[in-house]
Amino acid sequence: METTAGLTFRDATDADVDELVALIESAYRGDASRAGWTTEADILQGQRTDPQGVLDVVKDPDSRLLTVERDGRIVACCQLEHRGSHAYFGMFAVSPALQGAGLGKAVIAQAERAARESWGVTEMHMTVISVREDLIAWYERRGYRRTGRMTPFPYGDERFGIPQRDDLRFELLTKELG
Repeated sequence: METTAGLTFRDATDADVDELVALIESAYRGDASRAGWTTEADILQGQRTDPQGVLDVVKDPDSRLLTVERDGRIVACCQLEHRGSHAYFGMFAVSPALQGAGLGKAVIAQAERAARESWGVTEMHMTVISVREDLIAWYERRGYRRTGRMTPFPYGDERFGIPQRDDLRFELLTKELG
């Protein structure tokens, strides 16, 4: 556990699953997500994750679900997964009411440090829905670069949401970790 600027960073436990699912859903789905800028409500409906998906990350020996608390409340999270020479960054969520105040920057910086220290990796990878230009630009300002490498969106698998358009795919973004 590490504390920085009033934030406590720790690995998630089984007891956190329901609160983490609620946080992730609030950041990306439904009307509540519109309070923040990371909403996907216009391109995807349905769920973003579920308790089993979060629990799978918590239990995976090659993953960490970094949980961020402020005043005893979970306000952000992200998944880190060890994949050989790089780490994968995903399941990133910041409470919509706290978006735009620098919390996301602090979380991604801590995630990069944790991946380097835990696994000695030299690169971080993530996938972002390619039509999310504002989000991709935010990651580019954090040092991530677009690779142009695309993977299909899992149409028909409602665990990932119900697409509202037919041109969704994921683009790989990467960053060298110094």
